[in-house]
Amino acid sequence: MSEHEIVLQVDNLEASYGPIMAIRGVSLQVRKGQIVTVLGANGAGKTTLLKTISGVLNPRKGQVRLKGEDITGVEPNRTVALGLAHVPEGREIFPLLTVAENVAMGAYSRSDRGEISADEAFVYDTFPILKERRNQAAGTMSGGQQQMLAIGRGLMARPDIMLLDEPSLGLSPLLTQEIFATIANINKERGVTMMLVEQNAAIALSVADYGYVMELGRVVMAEDAETLANSADVQEFYLGQSQQENQRGQRRWKARKTWR
Repeated sequence: MSEHEIVLQVDNLEASYGPIMAIRGVSLQVRKGQIVTVLGANGAGKTTLLKTISGVLNPRKGQVRLKGEDITGVEPNRTVALGLAHVPEGREIFPLLTVAENVAMGAYSRSDRGEISADEAFVYDTFPILKERRNQAAGTMSGGQQQMLAIGRGLMARPDIMLLDEPSLGLSPLLTQEIFATIANINKERGVTMMLVEQNAAIALSVADYGYVMELGRVVMAEDAETLANSADVQEFYLGQSQQENQRGQRRWKARKTWR
């Protein structure tokens, strides 16, 4: 795969819940090695977009291509095998299984045992608390630890691209910073291409290369992350932040780019 090859291509995608249109003619692309973020208010269609890409929801129209292959409407277990991992909103870990069992479940579609062991070691090195609690029931851990587990389980599929839905949901500001620093590190050290949906615009843009803003099921803006981070219009009208908050966001963006 060449340096600038498109890993994920979405063209004119539409999806609905019954008669209610959730996404309308969405087109976007994610290139190898990028972190791309999708921003927008509640109800903008962000989560539906990820579900449609990963096959959880069948589209009404449009096409999804992974590394050039048409995966439109393909079942989620098949998209995982093809190189797409989806870390859903709410984590959806297996609460009664141990941490180690949850991590192992991420590699269910693989048979390369030696490489699986190496990837397990990477997950535990990345998230030391998971190694410490590997025999603990996953459902008894904190929200932040469960988010780490969900990301670690996704990495076990050795994906070409990872979809992350609201990784900061329910987390404290400190844990949110930790999770996003880790996301940036995984992208840098392992070269994992990522597409993340996030309501915390400032922190999402701090790690992203490119961003899309959605409103009422449509993409209304697409720019590089720095342009979006410095756009007063985007912050105030699309992301609900004031000019003062926008200025603070710009400072945070500049500071947090040191993560990468």
